[in-house]
Amino acid sequence: MADEWLKKMSRPVKVAQIDATAPNVARVWNYLVGGRDNFEADRKAARQLVAAAPVMGQVAPAARGFHRRAIRFLALEAGIRQFLDIGTGLPTAGNTHEVAQEAAPESRIVYVDNDPVVLAHARALLTSAVEGVTSYVEADAADPAAIIEQARATLDFGQPVAVVLIDVLNFIADSDLVGEILATLRAAIAPGSYLAVLHPASDMDASLAGAARRWNAVAGTPVALRSRAEVSGWAEGLDLVEPGVVPVTSWRPEGNSRREGSARPEGSARPEGSAPAEVMPLYGFVARKA
Repeated sequence: MADEWLKKMSRPVKVAQIDATAPNVARVWNYLVGGRDNFEADRKAARQLVAAAPVMGQVAPAARGFHRRAIRFLALEAGIRQFLDIGTGLPTAGNTHEVAQEAAPESRIVYVDNDPVVLAHARALLTSAVEGVTSYVEADAADPAAIIEQARATLDFGQPVAVVLIDVLNFIADSDLVGEILATLRAAIAPGSYLAVLHPASDMDASLAGAARRWNAVAGTPVALRSRAEVSGWAEGLDLVEPGVVPVTSWRPEGNSRREGSARPEGSARPEGSAPAEVMPLYGFVARKA
């Protein structure tokens, strides 16, 4: 397995083609979470989203908070040592391998994205602990069979794996396809594995629909919102970790969830027009395959 991984990492890396004039999903999210790997087109799109739905100024930090808590739970309480992070996005503080390997340095992480810019940043910045492994797969979330095949070079699917899907299924508009993707992933993982999901809500904040329409008018990757009932359906047949399918700020909050929703990395600026929000229109859950 190690030889396969080394061989894979030695392949020539394709040069990423960057269009700085059009908003990019990963870069807009990077700006909203307080990162610096973005262009004016991304910042303009982000400001337009916040103008349409002020809560957009807080959803990214709230999502990062849920992500951090979920990974910490999986590593510390569930004892997971293998993570498949699909839809990685641009690296920021508190990435999956950082949180997991802080708890268990031997953890093995595979990052997956179909954006060559994201993968170029990942290869440069996401460095594993010596005891563990961090690797990268270029694949589309809509092709889970290809993801699993490539991830086998690093992960042992005969042992428990945590599949992490943070803010990625909303970029697959076909709900039937989402169901097929999840069915393929669930079939591939061993009993004792987990699924961690975050998805924006269609039934919590009406202004979010306006922001989605604005994004879909200017971006090449449209976004879909879904209800709690739809998101809950993805966990059927799995054992939900308490408190179940809830707004992300209500999923095992640490201290004051209101602070978490408005927190931003040091030195970054909150987009104009944003304001702290107690409940984020994002659903999150962690569930175990028995």
